[in-house]
Amino acid sequence: MSSLTYDLTLAGLSVGSAAALTGIGLIVTYRATGVLNFAHGAIAMVCAYVLRQCVVEWGWPLWAGATVTLLLVAPGIGMALERFVFRPLAVLGSDPAQTLVASIGVFVLLVGGAALLWGQGARDDVPELVSADPWGQLAVALLLAAGVGAVLRPSGGHLRPPSWTRFGRELRAVVDDRQLAVLGGIDADRVAAAGWAFGSFTAGLTGVLLAPYVRLDPYGMPLLVMEVVAVAVAARMRSLPVAVVTALAIGVAQSQLTRLHPSGWSAPLLQAVSTNLFVVALLVAALALPRVGTRDALPRTATARVPTPPGAWIVATVLFLLPLGFAGSDLHTSVQVPALAVVLLSLVVVTGRGGQISLGQAAYAGLGALFTALLAAGRFPGLPPLPELAALGLAVILVAPLGLLTGWPAISRRGLALALATFAVGVGVSRFVFAQPYAISGLSLGRPTGFEGDRAYYVLELTLLAAALLTTWLLRRGRTGRALAAMRDHESGASAGGVQVPSLKLLAFVSGAALAALGGGLLGMGLRAFDPAAYDPVRGLLWFAAVVVLGADSTLGALAAAALLVGLDAGARGGVAAALIGVLAVLVGRFPGGPYEALRTAAARLRLRRRARLTALGAGVRRRVRPPERGAASRPTLAGVTATGPAGATRRSEQAAAGARPTQGPPPAPPPDVAPLTTHHLRARYDGFTALDDVTLTVPPGHITAIIGPNGAGKSTLFHCLAGTHRPAHGQVLLGTRNITRLPAHARTRLGIARTFQQLAVFPSLTVADNVRVGAEHGRVRDPAAVERALRLLGLDGPVRAMPAAALPTGTLRRVELARALAGSPRVLLLDEPAAGLDTAEVTALTRVLKALAADGTALLVVEHDLDLVADLADTVHVMAAGRIVASGPPDRVLDVAGSRETPV
Repeated sequence: MSSLTYDLTLAGLSVGSAAALTGIGLIVTYRATGVLNFAHGAIAMVCAYVLRQCVVEWGWPLWAGATVTLLLVAPGIGMALERFVFRPLAVLGSDPAQTLVASIGVFVLLVGGAALLWGQGARDDVPELVSADPWGQLAVALLLAAGVGAVLRPSGGHLRPPSWTRFGRELRAVVDDRQLAVLGGIDADRVAAAGWAFGSFTAGLTGVLLAPYVRLDPYGMPLLVMEVVAVAVAARMRSLPVAVVTALAIGVAQSQLTRLHPSGWSAPLLQAVSTNLFVVALLVAALALPRVGTRDALPRTATARVPTPPGAWIVATVLFLLPLGFAGSDLHTSVQVPALAVVLLSLVVVTGRGGQISLGQAAYAGLGALFTALLAAGRFPGLPPLPELAALGLAVILVAPLGLLTGWPAISRRGLALALATFAVGVGVSRFVFAQPYAISGLSLGRPTGFEGDRAYYVLELTLLAAALLTTWLLRRGRTGRALAAMRDHESGASAGGVQVPSLKLLAFVSGAALAALGGGLLGMGLRAFDPAAYDPVRGLLWFAAVVVLGADSTLGALAAAALLVGLDAGARGGVAAALIGVLAVLVGRFPGGPYEALRTAAARLRLRRRARLTALGAGVRRRVRPPERGAASRPTLAGVTATGPAGATRRSEQAAAGARPTQGPPPAPPPDVAPLTTHHLRARYDGFTALDDVTLTVPPGHITAIIGPNGAGKSTLFHCLAGTHRPAHGQVLLGTRNITRLPAHARTRLGIARTFQQLAVFPSLTVADNVRVGAEHGRVRDPAAVERALRLLGLDGPVRAMPAAALPTGTLRRVELARALAGSPRVLLLDEPAAGLDTAEVTALTRVLKALAADGTALLVVEHDLDLVADLADTVHVMAAGRIVASGPPDRVLDVAGSRETPV
């Protein structure tokens, strides 16, 4: 027994050493560039193929092939990726998700390129670089970890040589703020290139060490390497010792578990877990451990979508109807296109409209096919055999709730953390369901009665594709469509507008799972078999990249992607489609909306340039005949301001509109439904730092309360505690007598607490009117006339109302954001530096609006740096310093004291 334990431990150390190398490479690349290199496994696979090509095909000595592979090819791949793919993204300051999409594109490109060069068959003749004895691999992993740790670890004082830590400090500086690091004299390009070169070296080393003992093919090995990303996630992409220890522990545990031989109904599942312990660790690390990389999910749409020309849909319809005239193998291939299009439409809903990264849609497609086959064969527990169409419908109903597997983590995760969670779910389903004989052995899948022929089945697919397109259209229009677009463009702004972001994310993922299941079932019936390889996680990455690069929010782009993927794979050598999609994905930073979106935008600009223009004489005649209309640049007036505040305040609004707001005596009593917003002994902390310390504050109705203070005084933290975007460690936030301390932002909005942001929180892909409509539809009071009143009050009721927000200047966007907040009929209005970016006339107009709102009984809290504006606007001023309120009172008294002390604000 002891001999068996020892042998299994050695085998586990061998596997763990390779996993440790992967973890080291991922951590170094992430710390050098801020990118989780999804292409790590693909680089490992390419290097293994290169070593085999040199030694087996060309007859080189092993040492020569290993030298070229590890010291030239592997670092060269990393440096080429840094120079031509990721450096342009970093210099342009791209959203982190653009680098994620580019990383996935590199993965797809390398997989497709390897399939083109070396074929898709498995190779088992890769030469051994290190013997099967695990001590050599373990020594390599430990030496690399020690060397990298010595370079990257933080400075510990004069006892540690400075040369060990300088590069580590430069790494952190480049990742934190590349432009600032360059201004500080750091060669950011050199640092990033070194990080990529070393990360690719470790990937190549992992590949050449693993290749002799595992299946070497363009699809299997990259996925096998990426399964051990759990090692780096468990180390929170920071700690090399934790990564190495975790890798070795999982490797040894997985090896020891092979001695177990469970029995009973759970035996197959337990055996699957014991042989896929790294996948289990990936699920735990992605779903349960502290999150990594929580920044925004997708590249933001810089401009509103250009409407698709009707002719494009006519062409698409004709092309999809053409296969009805085909026969034989051509039609057999064509039946895959509508099915795959339905799957890709699920990504349009989740990713394109909802802005959520989903790398696990292939799992839901596979589950749809599997459940359809099980239901039709009568192998689903508790149900008799069903007709194929009924089985497909029930499969969609069963798979849709499973969308919560990725939707629930999405509630608290964004960006890289969400990508890891969805990828982990896809890998878990593939390994524990699709790859297990107990689920798929002896399983076949037929076509519905009456649709056995290819032509009849194609007609059925087109019918269901039309239904899927209608569902997608409904989810992208109206109230739900605006809410999804708002969540995609600015999640915090959507929540502040009253959108129930958690519920909306769940809706997107559940709808996406249902569409993917429908497409997967159709794909399986079209092939007349359940093929697990058609739904593996690598396929899911390819689908995601294809949808993103061809226009994530474009249904026409999804149809084009389906036709492209099926057509190229059927009409050319395997790997062409993946290589093409990979090329487009690595260029995603050049056209975030996809090449299709870029072409439509360019065509629209070209049409604008070619528009006929009036001569000077014609312009003069038009001015005489038709006076100029009030346009987007007209200043806001307070006409109709009485309609924006609580009822019963008409006279006060008229006084404010006339500029005669009373200044003597007590302010008028607010309406009875307006309650004060108060805090009691608030204390808030960030990573051990006390940002708020025993803050008690009242924001009374009918008053304008201002907060000033130096940077770092705690103003923003207090604002976030009041708005619901940060939960205090101690104390209470009350609206009247109701404790709202634990309520999220959207719930507070529906109670009547609206806010604006220091950094603009508008939705660039929506028009001005739709931006305001979001606030009206999800606010405290749903009034059909609220949108028009808010637009009129802020001077946005002219032609500007139909313009996309992305095309407007800062001053107009400030008014758009304020109009959205007012459209929900708030009782309390929180304004974070509302005058930032406004000119003098706009500030004057804003002051009139805010005074009128206060006269109508609204409680206003303003965080502002402009002391002149505070003096003119506020009834009460609070001065904050070091997380405390140090002075309070009327502006004339408090600002004089603050000015005498030269308090910076």
